[in-house]
Amino acid sequence: MTGAGRSSEVEHEITVAAPAAAVYRLIAEVENWPRIFPPTIHVEHVERGETEERIRIWATANGEVRNWVSRRVLDPAALRIEFRQEVSPPPIASMGGAWVIEPRGETACRLRLLHDYRAIDDDPADLARIAQAVDTNSRSELAALKANLEAATRAEELTFSFEDTVRIDASAQDVFDFVNEADRWAERLPHVASVRLDEPAPGLQTLEMETRAKDGSTHVTKSYRVCLPAYKIAYKQVTLPALMALHTGYWTFRESGPGVLASSQHTVVLNPDNLTDGMDVDTAKKLVRDALSTNSTATLNHAKSHAEARR
Repeated sequence: MTGAGRSSEVEHEITVAAPAAAVYRLIAEVENWPRIFPPTIHVEHVERGETEERIRIWATANGEVRNWVSRRVLDPAALRIEFRQEVSPPPIASMGGAWVIEPRGETACRLRLLHDYRAIDDDPADLARIAQAVDTNSRSELAALKANLEAATRAEELTFSFEDTVRIDASAQDVFDFVNEADRWAERLPHVASVRLDEPAPGLQTLEMETRAKDGSTHVTKSYRVCLPAYKIAYKQVTLPALMALHTGYWTFRESGPGVLASSQHTVVLNPDNLTDGMDVDTAKKLVRDALSTNSTATLNHAKSHAEARR
């Protein structure tokens, strides 16, 4: 329905080969979003109640990182999550909707995505553009979400997380600065051969890096980063080595006594199609963990030397 001052409403749906309760949980728990929504880099709670919350979302759109705040109402009994953007970008006047999960037996569900929106001044041309964008984005989002939800419920043995921590006798700000200033990593970190850092807006970074492995070979990675000063740097790697289907993580800097505990956390989903002959999942996990941990620990130790020298 479309009219002056009235919302347009649209619905998209897809069938997911995963239990309804598992699908609800993966969408409700926003820490899962970088794993199940391809554009999402990071999500932080701004406010959190029992059934209502405000979240800030950082995600890519047309190759750019954007962020916005949405309010959500969670209804686990009804398997429904309502959402509404607090401030929508022009020409959108308002945008909201809901996720509705309907069981289809014990191992499948129907996932419905509802949207309602208005254009500024109810402009017909803008409404048409918004409608096209919502339709295109919803179809591609649901197709990717279906694949990722099904993979997430199957891939528990392929998913693992770990964290490395170094105590540094320096300020959290100095340690944060070292990790934040990735454009200087080629001169500061022996395992980084070259680096390109773009920061189109403060705290939103695109990092392309050529890294040296122990055997002397190099590989290029690209990540999007969200930098929250002196507190956290979250990232999502978007070019992945063959063994990984997903790699997200964050650096955190926690004041502890006179110093700081600096940590590097990784979450990885292995790509089972690329396990070489004779390589089992445990071997692949160890290989990936060793490679990631070696580099992140080296970065933390160089950050320690750099920050402590500034005291």
